[in-house]
Amino acid sequence: MTDDTLLRFPNADDMVRALSDETVSRLTASVSSRGAASLAVSGGTTPGILFDALSMRSAPWDKVSVTLSDERWIAPDRDGSNEKLVRTRLLRNAASAATLVPLKTPDASPAAAEAKVDATISAMPRPFDVMLLGMGDDGHTASLFPHSAGLDAALDLAKPNLVQAIHADTAVATGERMTFTLRAILGSKLIVILIRGDEKLATYRKAAAGTDIHEMPVRAVLNQTQAPVRVYWSP
Repeated sequence: MTDDTLLRFPNADDMVRALSDETVSRLTASVSSRGAASLAVSGGTTPGILFDALSMRSAPWDKVSVTLSDERWIAPDRDGSNEKLVRTRLLRNAASAATLVPLKTPDASPAAAEAKVDATISAMPRPFDVMLLGMGDDGHTASLFPHSAGLDAALDLAKPNLVQAIHADTAVATGERMTFTLRAILGSKLIVILIRGDEKLATYRKAAAGTDIHEMPVRAVLNQTQAPVRVYWSP
């Protein structure tokens, strides 16, 4: 991983403007070429301002399917639900015409819903046109948390599944989650990792310099050549 992967912006507004331009351009081109487009997004605190900007952009949203890279196994109307974040910040204004493909089902656990959700994600237009990820200070991305139960299976490219139940029990997260597998993440035309602040920049540099994917699972995304990765950073 070389530093040309890292795109640095002087402020969040410039970063959001550049990334929303890139995203809309790719979605529009995909609709023109294959009649449909797909966008996978993350939750967390950073993507909200990007969602606000994208929601106002002119794009063929009625032919765009939007899904989530991971989800907490909680009701979709609860705070902390990534689905709620996407519905309230992205799928409004012009982007209200897009179709949401959620990861949360009424099943009691993500493990019980794996096959059902995998079939739903498999039916989306793929490869994903843009895969928007975040990165935690612990080096997790999506819900691929260090040493979590289910992590080995989620990182195994020999397995065909696109989603994996994960039990997170770390300093930054606990509970049952559904996450995209590494196979699903790498099945993208472009992977974007969106981060802000000096601490996240230091985390990125540590991840890019190391190889232990169980210590920092984001390394499995950074240290591969199957799909292009761009890290968008601002203070």
